[in-house]
Amino acid sequence: MAVTQTATAPANTRWTEGWRSFRMAAWLGWQIESNWADPFLFFIYSVVKPLASASILVVMYSIITNANFENPLFPYIYLGNAFYIYVGAVMSGVSWAVIDDREHYKTLKYMYVAPIRIPAYLLGRGVARFLTGSLSVIITITAGVLFLKVPFNPLEANWPLFFLALFIGVVMLAMMGLLLGSITLLLVHHSWGIAEAVAGALYLFSGAIFPLEVLPNWIRPVGYIMPITYWLELLRRSLVGDIAQAFPTLAGFSNLQLLGILVGLSLAFGTLAVFVFRYCDYHARERGTIDMVSNY
Repeated sequence: MAVTQTATAPANTRWTEGWRSFRMAAWLGWQIESNWADPFLFFIYSVVKPLASASILVVMYSIITNANFENPLFPYIYLGNAFYIYVGAVMSGVSWAVIDDREHYKTLKYMYVAPIRIPAYLLGRGVARFLTGSLSVIITITAGVLFLKVPFNPLEANWPLFFLALFIGVVMLAMMGLLLGSITLLLVHHSWGIAEAVAGALYLFSGAIFPLEVLPNWIRPVGYIMPITYWLELLRRSLVGDIAQAFPTLAGFSNLQLLGILVGLSLAFGTLAVFVFRYCDYHARERGTIDMVSNY
């Protein structure tokens, strides 16, 4: 019994420290995200920003298709654009914590000597962006259903599939954010735009607003190895069913197959994120980039 307790104590300690680091970082991240304005102004900003972003897409679609909102393509791209908000929000929330603490508050070096787990701390900092991103997603979809006739019926939606896919996807995005945050530890110049640049590139390759078939054959495989592609497809199918399944990219896959691919790719990216963090964390300590600011 004594041997078992001794062997399990370090693991229990790591989990306790990790959970405490995650919980306090989530609280800190929310204070930072919501403290720049009074609650009413913050609410107005949270409503206007996603609606303005969605309006750009709607206007472009309207001009190209002569306002053919009855076409099944419209809910396909509208929902894809809505849920893609999570990609920028979660990935940026995790990776931006490195820049924010190192460049702005200059506290990252103190985080390293505090009794916390740095990966759990960075993941926790992304929670605030996830919450604000969720609000933006809800507002965007609600506006589409009420004013643009997006064919969404809550009684016909596959909610178990939706919440399962959403959970797996958010965890996957958080690990991708940790991957970018790890790389940011080694960058001291122009690191502020790395998350936005990656999110912008994945917007093209993940089938967010158009099927992957429109891409050239030589670049199309990039979309197939991105877990975001399968995540968006599952979210669409869970909410609008046959409409999402009518598009050719992943029409040959069942929901269970898509879920298995999503889990497999998420595990692969999560494992990669862990090893990349260890590598970048070690070299950041050796090079002294943890407390090095860019002065931009």
